[in-house]
Amino acid sequence: MRTGYFSHPTCQQHDMGAGHPESPQRLRAIENQLQQSGLGQDLIHFTPDKAQFADLKLAHSPSSINLVHRTAPKEGQAFLDGDTSMNPFSLDAALLAAGAGIAATDAVVAGELDNAFCAVRPPGHHAEHDLPMGFCLFNNIAISALHALQQEGIESVAILDFDVHHGNGSVDIFADDPRVLVCSSYQHPHYPMRHHDTQAQHIIHCPLDAGSGSQEFRQIIEQKWLRALQWHKPDMIFISAGFDAHRLDPLADLNLHEDDYAWVTQLILDQAQSHAKGRVVSMLEGGYHLQALATSAQQHIKILRGL
Repeated sequence: MRTGYFSHPTCQQHDMGAGHPESPQRLRAIENQLQQSGLGQDLIHFTPDKAQFADLKLAHSPSSINLVHRTAPKEGQAFLDGDTSMNPFSLDAALLAAGAGIAATDAVVAGELDNAFCAVRPPGHHAEHDLPMGFCLFNNIAISALHALQQEGIESVAILDFDVHHGNGSVDIFADDPRVLVCSSYQHPHYPMRHHDTQAQHIIHCPLDAGSGSQEFRQIIEQKWLRALQWHKPDMIFISAGFDAHRLDPLADLNLHEDDYAWVTQLILDQAQSHAKGRVVSMLEGGYHLQALATSAQQHIKILRGL
């Protein structure tokens, strides 16, 4: 597989303060793991440009976009909510994170790549149409999916989210858009407790009890995601790749292992081959135990690469 790796140094300069779990060390841990394993040499590396206002407006209201721009500080920290703050580099990092998804989408749709992984932060899947929240400024995956739908030959897409937290932002943005299948597996009840009760044929909720592990995760994916994908037949698949359902992660209580991320990635690739000409773009979401994040992301990217 020709797998692209999209990232930018500015994404490591976004910093929400000492002790915050969504730290610059997350990207460094992934990059170090890829270098040490040799996998990084097998990837095609890209440095994205910033997303533009028109790109952000695909998924967000002007008031939400302006709030993020207005909050961005010239020095120090500024808070969007109790968990989500910005430093002087945060706005550029968020624009580059969204831009990475757009660039990866273009490269995959054009056939230059088979698939892509975007190692970016801040993450995005909690950002709603009108509300940045939960460590997220803009919904990177939603922007990318809507950008894809503007391309010739892409009439429907799927967003598959295996972060331990529900993808409330993606559900909110696409609740009334049946072109976009949204499947989210998550611990429940758990943060963010928003939009997890949205009812629509193209919105697939997969709640898991605290303490659930590989068996429960794989069973619900096979039962719900496969049926939905076979019904929806997306022309392209997007992955919200959160690795915080790992048993070592400090922010939740599921018990997945690296092998589970390899398994679900292979399942997604198989479905992409069946329905979407193999087209897949994956974007980093959560994962806060640095070693578990690094090894899980490595397994995910290794499967994308076809190794």
